[in-house]
Amino acid sequence: MNEENARARAHVFVSGKVQGVFFRNTTRDNARELGVDGWVRNLDDGRVEAVFEGPEDAVSTMVSWCHEGSSRARVDDVSVEYTTPEGEDGFEVRR
Repeated sequence: MNEENARARAHVFVSGKVQGVFFRNTTRDNARELGVDGWVRNLDDGRVEAVFEGPEDAVSTMVSWCHEGSSRARVDDVSVEYTTPEGEDGFEVRR
């Protein structure tokens, strides 16, 4: 696989006012538009967890977007771990 087609995987935790502000749905819509696979879900501690997998530049764009979030969100912190792609297919909001 050449570098242009390299896939990346980012496991992201976002804290702040990120639940009840359309963060998950907006994340899904943006990821699908960029051709990024993975998922997003709310955590019991108030954070949002997401996995982005796809072309490196698109994954990077999604990680950058998480620092801003949806229009009603207030992001305080973003934690990111890059790991080996696992073959995610499609993007979904998990409950």
